[in-house]
Amino acid sequence: MAGELAGPADVVLLSVKASALDQAIADFAPAVGPRTVVVPFLNGIAHLAVLSKRFGEPAVLGGVIVIAAQTNDEGDIVVQLSPPASLAIGTQDGTRTARLQAAYDQLSGAGFDASISDEIIARMWQKWVFIATIGALTCLMRGTVGDIVAVPGGHELGPAILAEASAVSAAAGYPVPADAIASTTQTITQAGSPVDSSMSRDVAEGRPAEVEQVLADLARRGAGHGIKTPLFDLATMQLRVYNNSLHPSR
Repeated sequence: MAGELAGPADVVLLSVKASALDQAIADFAPAVGPRTVVVPFLNGIAHLAVLSKRFGEPAVLGGVIVIAAQTNDEGDIVVQLSPPASLAIGTQDGTRTARLQAAYDQLSGAGFDASISDEIIARMWQKWVFIATIGALTCLMRGTVGDIVAVPGGHELGPAILAEASAVSAAAGYPVPADAIASTTQTITQAGSPVDSSMSRDVAEGRPAEVEQVLADLARRGAGHGIKTPLFDLATMQLRVYNNSLHPSR
């Protein structure tokens, strides 16, 4: 527990909402020593700069975890929506290090697929494009994929959002592979699909949305490359209004 950490840990596994990152860093910092590896599984990529500034880039791995699950009010996972779960880790510069291998050895063999990636940043961008696309789509329309594609124009909206996200990723130097674009396109245009996003579920259940780290940061990076993202700008504005409504006195 926070406040009871003593001595350096081998691996710090970090999987919190981005809004809780600063507090999490304060909580686990006493456990970080010269050989500790921090393995974050957060959405987007902005957290890498924050963690690297605090602990040094060699100590902070990139990570991608794939799991669809729902939690209860206490944060416990109560439903896994789609097996299997998998994770990948790698150094930010793509090199293989002893600390990376040691982290992999500790995280593998836990009942889900684990791997080391030499291109973990590219994989993080690919996941970011996917979750940002489906998050913007379902939050803008307040419905599942099936609900959206069932109305006139709904079939075209998802691919238009995906085009914005993939253009930003490509401009940043991480083009999304064609097969991933095709797979995402199928996911966001499937008639009758019950697919939703965790961001949309957060909104439906009255929790804050990770709009700044998932949608706004993508749009901001796009603007830096001269990429226009009107659909992401709209989704960002909508969710900022929603988040502000949770704390009207601020």
